[in-house]
Amino acid sequence: MPASDSAPLCAAPDPRPQSPGHAVPDLACDTHMHICGPESRFTYSRERIYTPPDALLPSYLELTDKLGIGRVVFVQPSIYGTDNSAMLDAMHASPLPCRGVAVVADDVNEQTLNELHEAGVRGVRLNLVDTADKHATLPVDDIRALAERVAPLGWHIELLLHADDHPQLDTQLADLPVDVVFGHLGYLRPGAGTADPGFQALLRLLEAGRCWVKLTGPYRLTREALPYAAVQPFAQALIRTAPERLLWGSDWPHVMIKTPMPNDGQLLDLFFAWADDVDIGRRILVDNPADLYDF
Repeated sequence: MPASDSAPLCAAPDPRPQSPGHAVPDLACDTHMHICGPESRFTYSRERIYTPPDALLPSYLELTDKLGIGRVVFVQPSIYGTDNSAMLDAMHASPLPCRGVAVVADDVNEQTLNELHEAGVRGVRLNLVDTADKHATLPVDDIRALAERVAPLGWHIELLLHADDHPQLDTQLADLPVDVVFGHLGYLRPGAGTADPGFQALLRLLEAGRCWVKLTGPYRLTREALPYAAVQPFAQALIRTAPERLLWGSDWPHVMIKTPMPNDGQLLDLFFAWADDVDIGRRILVDNPADLYDF
């Protein structure tokens, strides 16, 4: 569909990623990226809040080759709503071992869930931020109902929310029957600090082994350019608390970015600056995603 409505156009990712300056371990996994398009084939939702340029599998594979990525987790972007066709098509065509995180309707049936599982999906995503209908409060009942639907498959729920909106996050989600994954280091708004009650609740949930956190999209927590100095304290606090529960992802193609477009090689080097221990780096890049995504 044409880029109509009021959905703004996104900038394209840097087409010339640098090779990282650090050695990347074999089978390193990018746990958070999106396929967008081709727009001529996969129709965007009319309720979308942004319009990306085509970001297709061949371009992404050039990136993984440059970075040394050996596994990938495709994540359904909000522009497609519950139509996972573009993601599933890319997963089927991917030469890299891959998994997927889908978005499903509230009334999704068991057959559809089983078909998604056979296609490699291992989680379901709830986006409580980048939607036209934003949640002011945590929809705990909806999260619990979805968790009960996907628990028999061994899936997890991935939540995109602003942790600073939810200072009781740890008690509200402590007893779900599935793993919970939080994107973008908890996605605190620019200006928040590590003492924020929502971030402290996230740390408690993490320390208790009740969630995972993705070290993704640092440019979404700050208005600074790379290396995003304001984000380093969040990353270090998460790594100190539970490195065995952390994941890394590129967040390619960096949609809706409000800071200068980063180079993906520099983003991976930023991760190594945060996780400056070889064993911790390998755990986050290789071992943790192998456990969570059933590689």
